[in-house]
Parts: sequence; structure tokens; C-alpha cells
Amino acid sequence: MNSRFDADIAHASAGKHAGQLHFQGSRRVSAMRSQSRITLAIVMICAVYTVISFKLVYFGILEPGDPTYIANLDPSTSARRPDLVDRAGRTLATDIKTASLYGEPRRIVDVDEAVERLASVLPDLDMEQVYRRLSSDAGFVWLRRELSPAQQEQIHSLGIPGIGFREETRRFYPNGDVASYVVGHVNIDNVGIAGTEKVIDDQVLKDLREAGFAAAEPSEPVELSIDIRVQSIVHDELEKAMERYQAIAAGAVVLDVNTGEIIAMSSLPDYDSNNPLEALEPDRLNRMSAGLYEMGSTFKAFTTAMALDSGKVSLSSKFDASKPLRIAGFTITDFHGKNRVMSVPEIFIYSSNIGTAKMADTVGIEAHRAFLKRMGLLTKMDLDLPEVATPVEPAEWKKLNSVTISYGHGVTTTPLQTAVAGAALVNGGRLLPPTLFKRSREDVDALATQVLKPETSDAMRYLFRLNVEQGSGRQAEVPGYWVGGKTGTAEKVVNGRYSSEKRFNAFLAAFPINDPKYMVLTIIDEPKPEEGKYYATAGMNAAPMVSQIIRRSAPLLSIRPQFGEDLRLMSARY
Repeated sequence: MNSRFDADIAHASAGKHAGQLHFQGSRRVSAMRSQSRITLAIVMICAVYTVISFKLVYFGILEPGDPTYIANLDPSTSARRPDLVDRAGRTLATDIKTASLYGEPRRIVDVDEAVERLASVLPDLDMEQVYRRLSSDAGFVWLRRELSPAQQEQIHSLGIPGIGFREETRRFYPNGDVASYVVGHVNIDNVGIAGTEKVIDDQVLKDLREAGFAAAEPSEPVELSIDIRVQSIVHDELEKAMERYQAIAAGAVVLDVNTGEIIAMSSLPDYDSNNPLEALEPDRLNRMSAGLYEMGSTFKAFTTAMALDSGKVSLSSKFDASKPLRIAGFTITDFHGKNRVMSVPEIFIYSSNIGTAKMADTVGIEAHRAFLKRMGLLTKMDLDLPEVATPVEPAEWKKLNSVTISYGHGVTTTPLQTAVAGAALVNGGRLLPPTLFKRSREDVDALATQVLKPETSDAMRYLFRLNVEQGSGRQAEVPGYWVGGKTGTAEKVVNGRYSSEKRFNAFLAAFPINDPKYMVLTIIDEPKPEEGKYYATAGMNAAPMVSQIIRRSAPLLSIRPQFGEDLRLMSARY
């Protein structure tokens, strides 16, 4: 029995020893696996640093002028950009491949022969400059950027030692000058220097370039808010207007009143984005966002809205405009005076300076300035473009300042700001900053500021429509589309005095005015009277421009015409 007991003990001891061996073996395997992982990680790290070290040594033995050196260390010359597209995905700007010509002076066998042979393909090269560059001791010199494929092939066939090509990216704008001020342009190194192109560089590509990712594949296309079809219509109508009215400049914007999105914006004279040197001409300016003007009687819309919103004036209020207004030695008159007491709607549609000035006086100087500031007309506009001007107002507002500003003289602002503030007059009183990028409903709600009572906006829609039906805006009418708006004819300042010969005209309009979707503002600088006519006021040129833009673009914007309606439906509450 003892022997059996001893056997059991031996068996248990053997089992315990086997378990210990199994446990120790598992620990050994686990340790070996961990060691393998660590070894693999070390090998990978060493491999990465080996590659980096090799690159550093490689760059170190290259000469500073070597083209390979430049290709690797100068990302700006090969930077790729995301495409720009309109709100429907149509291409506005894209990158294309191009070749640039370089020389390696130390490898040139015969400079005279090289220059002569290059001249046979590129006769417009500055041969003296090329000769100096190829005769230098430099390792690398540029000779011509952005060759055509035919030029590259011809030069390649010459087989000149020390002459080579480098592939680069070039920006191409398929629409040329149609949206140049919106899209902007790039420099020779494909870096954005104007318009949306510069905004993209400043906000996105700059950080990527500094991190060394410039040559990476382009990111997703950047979608703008503009509709290139409407943009083309606006551009075309501006060209026609400049010729028809013999003007020195013209501009227009189509703005979504409920989102602040710019659907189209153009200014003439302009330039072809593919040829940015044209942008350097003295008269090339985006007048819609970077031009400052006295906006004339379009400001009467803001004065009227201010008076109504204050509660001190209603549509039934009347003001005496029977005789000129004398203030601080100046006389305020009406262009086509009625010389009688007028109601607020009459003051609006007959564009009475006297009546408008008296409405402003009812509100007061401080409240007047505060209102225009609240409407965004006196401060620099927040816009996705670098070309934005800062409005100019009097350093001190006196009664004379308030009076003249009430009808659009004495303060300068940008046309785009006028359109943005105008949108708040008709969209229920919400001011939205403009944008060139698509905006979500959540963004709209977060950005909107209530600047007017909804009932004030209702009254302004009524007055806008009344002005097109019965007032100075008749020529802006487009049957079926319920256009409403306000003319603005401002005399320009010449040699410190207002000139009766030179005018800056505008028309501020919305459609369909019973349920506004879009604001359209046109401007035309120094228009001349058409043949057989004596005047060149806004109602005779800026208003017809609005009419043509709406007539052609409304169907593209999915606005269905309405017939059988009339002003009585809007005026019933008044």
C-alpha cells in the first residue's frame, strides 16, 4: 500500500513539473514574439532613417543650381492646386501639365550656337539675356516657362547639350474673363495672388507647401457659390451696356437673399485669368467689392426703412416737399420736384431728396449713423476675397451730413455691401454676410442677424414693387417675375465739386418681390444719353440692365413666372 501511495505522489509530482514546464514554455514563446516585434520595429525605424540619411547625402552632393535639386526642394514651382468648380460642378479653374525650358551653363559646349538654335524655335526670346545666362558659371538657369508641346518637341529635336525641360503645372481657366475677379489668378509658380485663388492659398495650400506636400495630388475640387451660366449672362449684359451707354465701367451682382451666396458677380473692364498681366492695367478693378462710390438714391431705401423701423414714421405719414430745404448754407432740391406735401410711398417712387431728408431728421443724427452701421454699410465687409475696400464716412456727423447721406451723398461704400444690405430689406430683415462658397441652412441660421422688424421688410417690398410699377424703376420690369427696386443716380465729384455731367448710376432690385429669392444690383459709371434722349439717369440705363439680367437668368434659377397677379395683393394691408 505504501508503494501505491508513493506512486501516486510521484505521478502528481510529475504532473506538476510538466505544468511548470508548459507555463515556462508559454512565457518563453511570448517573450520571443515580443522580442521579434521590437526587432522589426527597430529595423523599420532604421530603414526610415537610412532613407532620410541617403536623401540628405544625395541633396548634399547636388549643386545648388542642379535641376534635380530644384525639383526636389522648390515646391512652389511644381505646386498642384485643387480645381475650382461652380455650384453645379462646372470647371472654373484646373491644372494642366506644361514643360519649362532650362539651361545648365557648365555643360553648354558652344553658347553662340545654342542661342542661335534656340532662336530658330523661340524668336521672341531676349537673346542677349539668354546669352548672358548661358555664359554664366551657374549650374542652372531658367530660359522660358510654360512651353507649348510643339515648342518642346522642336527644341528637343535640336539636341542641344546642356538644354533640358522640366514638367510643371500650369493653371488654366476655361471661361477666360467671364469670372476673372471672382476666381482670380496665379503667378508663374502656380501660387494664387488674386481672387479666390489667393484665398485658397492663404487658407489651405500655404500650410501644405510649408510642410512639403506641394507636389502631392490635388485635393477635392473647391465648390464656389456662383453659377457660371448666370455669371456668363451678367458678363454679357455688362459688355452690351458699356457699349450701348458709352460708359467707362459697369458691374453687377446676383445675390441669394436667403443665404448670402453670390450667384454671379462681374465688373468691367476686366481681364483674362489666363493672362494675368492684363490685371495690372490702371482701370482693372473689381468695382463690386473693391470700389468705393456714393450710391445715390439707392440709399433712400435704407433711409425709408430706418424711418419705418423706428416707429416714428408709417406709410401713411406725410412730409412737406413743396419748397427747397436750406441747411448750413446749402439748398436741397428735388430733381423732378412735385412741389407739394407727399406721402412716404410718393417720396419713394418720385425719389424726393427733400422728403427723404425730413424722414432722416425725424429719426435723428445718431440713430441714422447707428442704423447704417447696423446694416453693414459703414464698416469693411467680411468677404471671401482679398480685394475688399473700407467704406468712408464723415469723421463727425452733423445735420448736413445726415441730410445728404439720407439720399446717398457724403458717404462711400461698395456696391456689394449695398446689395447685401438691400437683401435684408426684403428677406424679413435678416442681414447675412456675403459668401463665394456654398452655405448650409445651419450656417445661415448661425450667421444671420435680425436688423429690421419683419413688418418693415414687408413695407419695403411693397415700396420696391410700387416703384417699378409707377415710379422711376419702370424699365426694370420683367413680365411674370414681379421685380421691385430702387434707382440711384449720383453726381460724381470732379475737382472737389459735384459734376452734373458725370454720373454713377445704380439700380437695386429683388425678385420675385412677393417672395424674394434674389437681389440684383447693377452699376454703370459715366453713362452717356442714348441717341435721341436727353438724360442718362439710372432709370434709363441701370434699370434696363437689371431687366435683361433677370429676363435671361430667372429660368436658369428655377424661378417660375407668375401671371394674373398685381400690386393690390401686396398693398391690401396698407
